[in-house]
Amino acid sequence: MHKHIVLLPGDGIGPEVVSAARRVLDAVAARLHLNLTYVEHLIGGCAIDRQGTALSAETLRACQNADAVLLGAVGGPQWDDPTAPVRPEQGLLALRKGLGVFANLRPVRVYPSLVDASPLRPEKLQGVDLLVVRELTGGLYFGEPKGRFEENGHLRAVDTLEYRDDEIERILDLSFRLAQNRRRKLTLVDKANVLESSRLWRQIATQMASRYPDVRLDVLLVDTAAMRLITHPANFDVIVTENMFGDILTDEAAVLSGSMGLLPSASLGGSGPGLYEPIHGSAPDIAGQGIANPLGTILSAAMMLRYSFHLEEGARVVEMAVERALAEGCRTRDLGGSLTTEEMTGAVLERLVF
Repeated sequence: MHKHIVLLPGDGIGPEVVSAARRVLDAVAARLHLNLTYVEHLIGGCAIDRQGTALSAETLRACQNADAVLLGAVGGPQWDDPTAPVRPEQGLLALRKGLGVFANLRPVRVYPSLVDASPLRPEKLQGVDLLVVRELTGGLYFGEPKGRFEENGHLRAVDTLEYRDDEIERILDLSFRLAQNRRRKLTLVDKANVLESSRLWRQIATQMASRYPDVRLDVLLVDTAAMRLITHPANFDVIVTENMFGDILTDEAAVLSGSMGLLPSASLGGSGPGLYEPIHGSAPDIAGQGIANPLGTILSAAMMLRYSFHLEEGARVVEMAVERALAEGCRTRDLGGSLTTEEMTGAVLERLVF
């Protein structure tokens, strides 16, 4: 089987962690008779500096024609001016839109060996294994009109929160199906007491629930959900929510695992390529030092094996290797250890068992 992967290392620690994940993918491919080819392109700040845009048309076409895309991170202090006409994050948003990936899957699992790495009390973390499904192509980040307008001597800023019924239904359908293969509990997070868009989400979810009688549907307001993610995180199985709420809640959930460097993600759409990336960002303060935690990107590669290549064995082998490495005390600095990026990657490679 041959698969073509576009690598988008991006900014900050992105090149370091993408290189680590590629080493793991190559090791798995060698054992599973998988022929992988790669091409690398620019995205984010480095693309702005060299191409004048955060995502060139050529890069987007390459991604659309790939079997999967592995992204590192975008952004950094040199591109942080919010008034700049071109910003790194625009490349990421345009990529998601161009690939038609509407669902961002972010699993959050607490490894028993890392319970002490979280600021929460250990008893709060027992049994935490949840999946957040975030809608990616609608909501405030994409709604129109958007911008600043001068009216009667005042500046007026506008962001539009908009969702269509078909956008909501497709991600709810995916979320129900994901819950069927887990603990069969789906929690919709919204703000239906205030937002008309949330009331539409809740209406459609309630109507769809009858199609999935084996899945229990709960609904929570976003402020309550944010609290319960910290006070009772083990009560969640699959969480589905709109774009901005999902963005915020998944960063909050990273606290449960002990480090944002551990968390992977998969962005999926219809029949096109999936987009895989860690959620930790570009971490410019440690870029180039060789100390970044590669596990979030390595676990994103495992999700690629599962969702884009349908190689469940390969995905599980990588995930188990990560768990073994952590259980045996392998730690990068964000987890209180001293291993470099290369050493942590090597620890995972040594523990791949087929």
